[in-house]
Amino acid sequence: MEERETTVINETGLHARPASDFVILAKKFESKLWISKSGEAKEVDAKSIVHLLTLGVSQGTKIKIRAEGPDEAAAVASLIALIDVGFEE
Repeated sequence: MEERETTVINETGLHARPASDFVILAKKFESKLWISKSGEAKEVDAKSIVHLLTLGVSQGTKIKIRAEGPDEAAAVASLIALIDVGFEE
């Protein structure tokens, strides 16, 4: 299992286009992926835009990404990198 935390820096958080970009990238990996707000029990499937949007992640929110599977390290690293560059907005 691979797990890392980061803070969402882009102005719109994980809404609409950034959430879509996140899910598109997540689906490229074979591993199972989950995302949650740091410190909260609710964890959702990172490959589902509907589930992702239910988290209500806004700018400044600290999140945790967790993966299990054959490409878990690459999956987590790629998703963290996407968030850390602010979805290039």
